[in-house]
This record gives sequence, structure tokens and C-alpha cells, in this order.
Amino acid sequence: MRIVRHYEHGAPKVLRVEEADKPQPGPGEVLIRAEAIGVTFAEVQRRQGVPIGGHAELPGAPGGDVAGTVEALGEGVTNVKIGDRVVGDVDTGAYADFCTTRADWLIKIPDSLDAAEATALPSPAQTAYHALKEAGQLKPGETVLIDAAAGGVGHLAVQIAKAMGAGKVIATASSQAKLDFVRGLGADVTINYTDDDWEEQVKAATDGKGADVVMETVGGDILLKSVRLTATFGRLVFYGSAAGNVPEINILALSRMKTIAGFALYALLYYKPEVIAAGQRDLLEMISTGKVKPVIHERLSLDDAVRAHELMEARSQLGKVVLIP
Repeated sequence: MRIVRHYEHGAPKVLRVEEADKPQPGPGEVLIRAEAIGVTFAEVQRRQGVPIGGHAELPGAPGGDVAGTVEALGEGVTNVKIGDRVVGDVDTGAYADFCTTRADWLIKIPDSLDAAEATALPSPAQTAYHALKEAGQLKPGETVLIDAAAGGVGHLAVQIAKAMGAGKVIATASSQAKLDFVRGLGADVTINYTDDDWEEQVKAATDGKGADVVMETVGGDILLKSVRLTATFGRLVFYGSAAGNVPEINILALSRMKTIAGFALYALLYYKPEVIAAGQRDLLEMISTGKVKPVIHERLSLDDAVRAHELMEARSQLGKVVLIP
């Protein structure tokens, strides 16, 4: 089978397609024949050498969200069977014709989604949903500010916030094309965060109060400004740092009863599986009723993994970038 690996950190061109033996599932795992592989920005950063999640080892074999058919079961697996179409998060070795992953984190693919669209379910959709619901404690009628709203997680967060009853969704992005894109997904206000006065634009959109929930994944100066744009009694959810820079925050910036909540999907997967299960039911309902629609920016062959990372690194995608073996 084919697999994508890299033996040094650097530009996308360090990725190479190799031949390898088909992996075998261990206890509690399944073997999946991949139909589609969702590319995540975390793997772009690991390829660059940024230790996302605490690791960026060499040699690297990027992880991702893999949709496909169950080919073999490891010992003790009872929740799925051979032939089931499933999607799940694969920590390493995802860019391949076959991969193994934990069976208990798999989601069965609904008939309403093709394999590429289904890759949004494990990481992007669950991150958007639980960051808003569990960490952000979003209540109906509240205002939500979503930074980097056109990306794999952001474009879903816009739709999920609306489905949860948000009163106003303010979406920020870095180009007019992205702003047009998120407006089409239901954003009430769109703002280019490369504008010098973008902070003032958000204040104007919230009558000077700031947003009740802020979804922040950019880092750097955007994070500091987002703290200021969080309303009194508001909650900022920090779930990533695309800029690779996480500045220190003065605790006095939170003195108006503001809260910063760190978010990691793995924490819920490991410690609150019942919350994950309930979230999956909600998400599938949102998708089946058309309230949420994963958007695929581009479908590329496995041999085009370099191109996929170039797209992600350039921040030019609208929605998900997916590899099709």
C-alpha cells in the first residue's frame, strides 16, 4: 500500500509517497480501507516542526480524519463490523490506502454524506460543536465571534452556532473571498481581520459590549485583541494557534468576569465519552436536517499531499481539503 511520510521538518515538499506493508489492527482497533482523508492544519504545523499536542517526531506520518470501509477487526471490537462505512480520527499514518485506529472513537457515516464530507465529522465538527457548547457555554440569543471562520473548523462553527440559536454570528477572515464564503453560510457580520481597524469593527457590531463567546484559533496579536473583545461575563475559547505564537495574557484583562477556556477534543474523548456520544447525535441531526453542511474546498489524490499542504499553509482554502486515495 501507499503511505505519505516525511524524514525532516520543512516545506510541504518534504512529504513523500512510499510503499509500505498494510498495518494490522491491535486490540480495540480496526483496519480501514481509506476512501477520503481530511487534512488538518495541526499536521501542517507538525510537518514544519511545531510540536502540536506535544509532539512532532521524525520520521513523521501525518494524521487526519479518515473515512472508509472497515476491513478487519482487532480483538475485542464489537461496536462495528467488517464492511461498515465509518470515519474516525487517525493519530498517525492517516495519509495512506489503509490505516488503523481506535474502534470506540469511530462514527458510522450517514447516507446523507459522501466520504469526503464525512471527514468533517471526527475532528472539525466535534471541535466546533464542543468548543461552542461545552467550553463556550453558548446560550440562545448570545453573540459569537469566530476567528478564522472560513477554515475547516471555522466554517462549521459558523453554521453550528446558528443552529444552536446564536443571536448574532460575527465571522472574521483574511480575504474578501473568505468573507463572502462565510456570509453564505449564515454569518450575520463579516470582518477582515487584516484591516487595521478590525477590532473597532467588532466593537461597533456589538454596540461596544464585545462578544459573549469568542472562538479563537489564530494566536498572536489576534488572541490579545480577542480577549479585549470578549464581553463582560463572556467566554473566550482558545482551541489552537495557527500563527504558532501564543502570547502571555495579563490576568487583569479578565477582571470584568471574563473567562478563557482552553479546548482540546482529546480531553473529552478520553474523559467524557458520554458527552462525545451526545454531541455526535446532535451533529448528525444538524447535518440530516440541512442546518450544517460540510464544505469541501478541493479533493486531491494521495499523490498530491504536497499540494494539499501548500493550500493549507497558504490559508487559501474555503472549508476542507481532502485527499482521495
